[in-house]
Amino acid sequence: MQIVVVENEQLANEWLLFPLEIYKNDPNYIRPLDNDIKEVFDKDKNKYYKTGECERWLLQKDNKYIGRIAVFTSKKWKNEQPTGGVGFFECIDSQEAANFLFDKAKEWLQARGMEAMDGNINFGERDKWWGLLVKGFEEPLYNMNYNPEYYVALFENYGFQVYFNQVCPGLGVDAQMSDKMLKYHKIYADDPDFEAVHIRKKELDKFAEDFSTVYNKAFAQHGDGKRIEPRQARFMFKKMKDVIDEKITWFVYHKGEPIAMWINIPDLNQYFKHLNGKLGWWQKIQFVILKARKVCKRFVGVAYGVVPEFQGKGTDAYMIIECAKVVQPSKRYLKYEMQWLGDFNPKMINLAKNMDAEEVRRLSTYRYLFDRTIEFKRHPIL
Repeated sequence: MQIVVVENEQLANEWLLFPLEIYKNDPNYIRPLDNDIKEVFDKDKNKYYKTGECERWLLQKDNKYIGRIAVFTSKKWKNEQPTGGVGFFECIDSQEAANFLFDKAKEWLQARGMEAMDGNINFGERDKWWGLLVKGFEEPLYNMNYNPEYYVALFENYGFQVYFNQVCPGLGVDAQMSDKMLKYHKIYADDPDFEAVHIRKKELDKFAEDFSTVYNKAFAQHGDGKRIEPRQARFMFKKMKDVIDEKITWFVYHKGEPIAMWINIPDLNQYFKHLNGKLGWWQKIQFVILKARKVCKRFVGVAYGVVPEFQGKGTDAYMIIECAKVVQPSKRYLKYEMQWLGDFNPKMINLAKNMDAEEVRRLSTYRYLFDRTIEFKRHPIL
């Protein structure tokens, strides 16, 4: 076996297409858009190249490719020990082949001062391509990792341990809300100081600014303290405009001030699974046709937040039930699923429980400590 470093366009294309061999008989596999993967490794588009470095490799045996991986570092990641990452791992069902890839990744990371590696993760933010699928091997959400079940053994047999679990709760759109949620809904619905409204595309800039207000109050004090400026939010909402369904994104206002938001979009993979990884002019026409035919029956929660003074007071129930009153009668969607929630964030896990949502799938972020004598520690609880 030997490592082939991706150093030219031909090898980059072979690296990109390698998964098609792994998943050729898997009916649940949805080929990601080629451009979404390419952007991760485009130095002009991925800001992580400014603070780190990355290589892609193919694993070759007997003149045939049997695996691939990306290995990378980033100064943006803060950990107890310097930690790099491996991602976009694909491999035949061979522990020997997987170990070869992991060993070479370890050597590469050690040469750059790393003391651990996380996988299967993204060379970028956690909102895309993050975690190894360990439960719920069904059609993945857009920009979510998917893999065969045997990958779990390949990682764990090598010595990777779960750093944190990524829980994806979901429920049927026709599910009945709990008595507790109904009680809270009535409190706010009867109070004229509160109002729940769905997003309107004609006022997208206003809702984008309201989003940044709620987000910054709810999250700016957590994690790395990142804020979203109104101009950034306006840009994000403008990018989403073509896929926004007004009736599934909601805000709550108290005396006219935004205090809660629940951002949902249709699951784009329900369209893209028909496009075979491409999004040229013909596929864009197909996309419009598929939207018109309403083939997407699943919508996805991408962001949720409540300002601190209203957290834990049932405003989420008010917002969710107002949405249900519109969405349930329409029969437009059959399933709802949240983007993953880290098991280190019990507040968000409890929100899912309050909705009576059940775990649909689970991904795990694994960590491998190079010094095997050091005590392994899970991700700290927020």
